[in-house]
Amino acid sequence: MAKSPTPPKPTPAELDLLQALWPLGAATARRVHEEIVKERPEVTYATVLRLMQIMHGKGLLIRDESERSHVYAPAHAQESLQTNLLKDLMQRAFAGSAKALVLAALKSGISKKERDEIEQLLKDGDEQ
Repeated sequence: MAKSPTPPKPTPAELDLLQALWPLGAATARRVHEEIVKERPEVTYATVLRLMQIMHGKGLLIRDESERSHVYAPAHAQESLQTNLLKDLMQRAFAGSAKALVLAALKSGISKKERDEIEQLLKDGDEQ
């Protein structure tokens, strides 16, 4: 995956599309559309294609034009982009405080399973 110092920030619609594309790795617009309509049946193929073209122009997607149907792939790894978005949110909404961000996330409601996973991560960190 190509890397740039700071990836462009995706809009909510672009982030939804990336959430569908990341597990696929690389896919045609038709394949991404098939994934998106599972959750949002109102989204048209034309909308997905246009959004992918815009995202390519912004540097969020890379495009292989060697086949008749262009194949798109995320230009940035999921974890990398999420980390950048999280840092931005932490700076803008929580005055740079990771603690404040985590506490707000915990107060918003987490499942028992998520709580157990977080506790295990904290325990594992203490043991190192």
